[in-house]
Amino acid sequence: MDLDLRKLRYFVTVADTLHFGRAAEELHIAQPVLSRQIRALEHDLGVSLFIRDSHGVTLTDAGRQLLDDAGPLLASAHAVRRRVSAAAHGSRRLVVGFRAGIPVIPAARVFEAQHPDVVVDVQRMEWDDQAPMLLDGRVDVGYVRLPIDETGLRLTPLYTEPLMAVLPAGHRLAGKDEISETDLAGEPLVWHAGPSTQPTRRPHPDAGLRVRGVEEKLEHVAAGRGISFVGRSETVFYSRPDVSYVPVPDLAPAQIYLAMAASRTSPLADDFFAAAQATAEITAECGNYEMWQRANDAVSRHG
Repeated sequence: MDLDLRKLRYFVTVADTLHFGRAAEELHIAQPVLSRQIRALEHDLGVSLFIRDSHGVTLTDAGRQLLDDAGPLLASAHAVRRRVSAAAHGSRRLVVGFRAGIPVIPAARVFEAQHPDVVVDVQRMEWDDQAPMLLDGRVDVGYVRLPIDETGLRLTPLYTEPLMAVLPAGHRLAGKDEISETDLAGEPLVWHAGPSTQPTRRPHPDAGLRVRGVEEKLEHVAAGRGISFVGRSETVFYSRPDVSYVPVPDLAPAQIYLAMAASRTSPLADDFFAAAQATAEITAECGNYEMWQRANDAVSRHG
C-alpha cells in the first residue's frame, strides 16, 4: 500500500494543531472532509493515529511515529517537484548551502573543473533551517555544523575547528591569548537553543536571548548582554572592534559535515561530495586567521 501524500499532509496539519477545526481552516477544506481523509489514512495504515475524546485530540504512539517520519517524506517529495521543474526549464544548477564562516569556493572550483556546464549557486543556512533546507530541496548539498537533526540526511564528516569565546570589548578577559571554560563559569550565555546544545560541560545561565545567526549574536555580546561562542572561521569573516574573540582550548571543537537528503540520488551531488572531501583541509584553513595574516603580510612586503 502506497502512502497518499495529500492525506499525509492533512495528518501533519492536524498533528501540529491538535484541532480538526483549525487544521481544516489552514488547509482550506471543510472539517467533515478532513475527518474523512484522516479516517481513510488510519484505515490504510491499519492503526489509530489520534485519540479523540471530551478532553480534545492527542496523538497515539503510532501517530507520534508517523509525525516523526512524515516531515522528511513530504520534504523529499517537495524536493522532487523542484528538481523536475528545474530540469524542464533546462537548468543545470547545483545549490550548495553553507553556514556562516564556511567558504564554498575551494570545493566549487574543483567541481566546476569537472562540470563546466553546471552553475554552482550558494545559499546561507542557519542552525534552525539547515536540515529543512536540505530536505525540502532548497539546497542540494550543504556544509552544516553539528548538532543537526540527522533524520532523513546523509552526513559525511569534513573537519573540525576550534571554538572561540565572544566577549564584549571591555570584558575582564578580552584580549587574553587564551582562556579556560572555568574562567567563564557563571557568565550569561547568548545562544540559539536550550542548555543541552551549549558547548560547555557545565551549562551557562541563559541570557534570555535567542539568536539565529552570528550577526545577532555579536550585537547582543557587544551590548554587554552576555557572552557567546563561535567557530574560528566565523571570527575571520566577522571582525569588529566592539567584541573580542578569545580561544578556549579545553572546549571540544566544532564539527563541520557535508550533508544531503538521504533519499536523493544525484551524480552531481556525489561529485561535489568528493570535491568537498578533497578540499576539506583547504576549506578548514580558510578559517585560520593566522593564515590570512601571513598572506596579507606577504602582499604588503611585495607591494
